[in-house]
Amino acid sequence: MKKKSGFPVVHPNAAGIDIASREHYVAVNPDVAEHPIRAFGCFTEDLYAIANWLLECNVDTVAMEATGIYWISLYLI
Repeated sequence: MKKKSGFPVVHPNAAGIDIASREHYVAVNPDVAEHPIRAFGCFTEDLYAIANWLLECNVDTVAMEATGIYWISLYLI
Protein backbone atom coordinates (compact mmCIF):
# COMPACT_ATOMS: atom_id res chain seq x y z
CA MET A 1 0.00 0.00 0.00
CA LYS A 2 1.37 3.39 -0.94
CA LYS A 3 1.85 5.89 1.86
CA LYS A 4 -0.17 9.08 1.44
CA SER A 5 1.69 12.34 1.54
CA GLY A 6 0.31 15.18 3.59
CA PHE A 7 1.29 18.36 5.27
CA PRO A 8 4.71 18.39 6.92
CA VAL A 9 4.74 18.00 10.70
CA VAL A 10 5.95 21.31 12.08
CA HIS A 11 5.44 20.68 15.81
CA PRO A 12 5.67 16.92 16.50
CA ASN A 13 5.38 17.49 20.25
CA ALA A 14 2.16 19.48 20.02
CA ALA A 15 -1.25 18.59 21.39
CA GLY A 16 -4.75 19.81 20.64
CA ILE A 17 -7.42 20.24 23.30
CA ASP A 18 -11.14 20.75 22.71
CA ILE A 19 -12.40 22.35 25.91
CA ALA A 20 -16.05 22.29 26.94
CA SER A 21 -18.05 22.66 30.14
CA ARG A 22 -18.28 18.92 30.95
CA GLU A 23 -15.48 17.17 29.05
CA HIS A 24 -12.16 18.01 27.51
CA TYR A 25 -10.83 16.00 24.56
CA VAL A 26 -7.06 15.88 24.20
CA ALA A 27 -5.13 14.63 21.16
CA VAL A 28 -1.38 14.03 20.98
CA ASN A 29 0.97 12.68 18.32
CA PRO A 30 -0.08 9.05 17.63
CA ASP A 31 3.58 8.02 17.70
CA VAL A 32 3.88 8.77 21.44
CA ALA A 33 0.75 7.18 22.91
CA GLU A 34 -1.16 3.94 22.43
CA HIS A 35 -4.41 5.90 22.67
CA PRO A 36 -3.58 9.35 21.27
CA ILE A 37 -7.06 10.81 21.88
CA ARG A 38 -8.46 10.85 25.39
CA ALA A 39 -11.46 12.40 27.12
CA PHE A 40 -11.10 13.99 30.54
CA GLY A 41 -13.55 15.56 32.95
CA CYS A 42 -13.49 19.18 33.99
CA PHE A 43 -12.75 18.97 37.72
CA THR A 44 -9.40 20.00 39.20
CA GLU A 45 -8.12 16.42 39.45
CA ASP A 46 -9.01 15.91 35.78
CA LEU A 47 -7.11 19.03 34.76
CA TYR A 48 -4.03 17.78 36.60
CA ALA A 49 -4.46 14.41 34.85
CA ILE A 50 -4.41 16.25 31.51
CA ALA A 51 -1.25 18.14 32.48
CA ASN A 52 0.48 14.96 33.66
CA TRP A 53 -0.45 13.07 30.48
CA LEU A 54 0.85 15.90 28.33
CA LEU A 55 4.14 15.79 30.24
CA GLU A 56 4.34 12.00 29.81
CA CYS A 57 3.87 12.49 26.06
CA ASN A 58 6.62 15.17 25.96
CA VAL A 59 4.19 17.80 24.71
CA ASP A 60 5.70 21.27 24.55
CA THR A 61 3.04 23.12 22.52
CA VAL A 62 -0.72 23.11 23.01
CA ALA A 63 -3.52 24.51 20.87
CA MET A 64 -6.79 24.94 22.73
CA GLU A 65 -10.26 25.38 21.27
CA ALA A 66 -12.60 26.57 23.96
CA THR A 67 -16.14 27.74 24.39
CA GLY A 68 -16.55 30.50 26.93
CA ILE A 69 -14.19 30.73 29.88
CA TYR A 70 -13.60 27.00 30.44
CA TRP A 71 -10.01 27.20 29.17
CA ILE A 72 -8.80 29.43 32.01
CA SER A 73 -8.56 26.76 34.73
CA LEU A 74 -6.63 24.40 32.48
CA TYR A 75 -4.36 27.19 31.30
CA LEU A 76 -3.50 28.09 34.91
CA ILE A 77 -2.51 24.47 35.64
